[in-house]
Amino acid sequence: MSYHLIDVMQQLGHPRLLVIGDLILDRYVWGEAERVSQEAPVILLRQESDEMRLGGAANVANMIRGLDADVTIAGVVGRDSDGEELQASLANAGVDCSTVLIDESRPTTVKVRFIGKAQSRHPHQILRVDRESRHALPAAIEDEFLTQVLARLDGHQAVLISDYSKGVCTPRVLRTVIDAAKARGIPVLVDPGPKANYADYSGATAVTPNRLETKLATGCEVRSTEDAFAAGRQLVELLQLTNAFVTLDKDGIALALNDGSAELFPTRKREVYDITGAGDMVLAMIGVGLADGLSPQDLCRLANVAGGLEVERIGVVAITRQEILGDLLGGSRKVHEKISELNELARMVDARKQLGQKVVFTNGCYDLLHAGHVQYLQEAATLGDCLIVGLNSDDSTRRLKGPTRPVISQSQRAMMLAALECVDHAVVFDEDTPLTLLERLQPHILVKGGTTASIVGREFVESYGGEVRLLSEVPNVSTTRIVTQIRTLRDAA
Repeated sequence: MSYHLIDVMQQLGHPRLLVIGDLILDRYVWGEAERVSQEAPVILLRQESDEMRLGGAANVANMIRGLDADVTIAGVVGRDSDGEELQASLANAGVDCSTVLIDESRPTTVKVRFIGKAQSRHPHQILRVDRESRHALPAAIEDEFLTQVLARLDGHQAVLISDYSKGVCTPRVLRTVIDAAKARGIPVLVDPGPKANYADYSGATAVTPNRLETKLATGCEVRSTEDAFAAGRQLVELLQLTNAFVTLDKDGIALALNDGSAELFPTRKREVYDITGAGDMVLAMIGVGLADGLSPQDLCRLANVAGGLEVERIGVVAITRQEILGDLLGGSRKVHEKISELNELARMVDARKQLGQKVVFTNGCYDLLHAGHVQYLQEAATLGDCLIVGLNSDDSTRRLKGPTRPVISQSQRAMMLAALECVDHAVVFDEDTPLTLLERLQPHILVKGGTTASIVGREFVESYGGEVRLLSEVPNVSTTRIVTQIRTLRDAA
């Protein structure tokens, strides 16, 4: 499946999205939680640094820009320095802020997080302080807001609604925008608010509720996959959706479709440092893919990767296409996924080169994998970012080594090689030399062991600026020697 997703990411277009919702400014105060205060039983945080990041719908827009798509933001800020800073940050990220209005009656929503670490351990949030207004937009602001949004709908391939229940996504705004987008054939994706009336989202293309939001909408506790399927189907039916993406944190995403089917897309286990922004990242990835016409299934798979990368960061960080592509290339360590056909491998190598990775290639029969092979491959892997091993097929090995070889079949030899952590890809070839592989893959470095008198492909690799390296051998260790010893012992028995 990773091969397919790599192709999808490489072919992903650059659509334009309209993001509507609550704009939030996140401030972070970092420091050392060194002791308990003498004034009160509270942690004393010694401030070391502070920073500002975008939150809410502003964060979604910023993450869409990180995914190299165009975005217009529609929201409301107060007439204050925080609102000015928020808009300046959005503009610096390349977001069109022409549909951001100022409401004199409210402050810009700000969340201040105090983050401390103790004894050089991972930092954690100690306290969050919010300044906000949750009142619905005044009628005059709501009228102006809708006028501007409706005037900007055309020219966007998708509308994302990021509802944080701070007053921008009023029932009238939601109904008007969803109906207008639907009439134009523009998909609408909604991340529901924590205090939302879900009926207001009726007619949208899809929603992305988490476990708690799903329970609030359906009354169903989401404890299992079947619970998520049932709740997702209920949302699709009640809200007349095309599909529902029920996000299940570490368990992945449950997808419910309007044909009654449902499927779970699990995510791989990751080190979770901060869940802040993960939902926004999932929304951004699904939104960009939806605007570009990807299937709901691929949207789930890519959203899992994007959200997983987000929780590995501290605070809110925009995940890039390159990071997603890099994770797809290096994230899976399943043995069978590391054994590739040449066409698939060529696409993987192209993707790695686009990321600036150095590709190392070596080849051999690797019959009876031994310590010399392992040491050699580990050393080869240190020369670049990706090690590809070309493996002689059974027929090729017989032509090179004689009718009694190989001792182990090509499928088993490939599995043993792929099981080594230092090997990124293994590919079987039937020719006597790996020249065809080298011509197709064009690695940065061609590596051979010290027992090799001449290196096949040297001239070709050097012709395009590649490097050829000869590594030292492990003395007195070889497959031929091991086979001879085994046969001697057998005959003496």
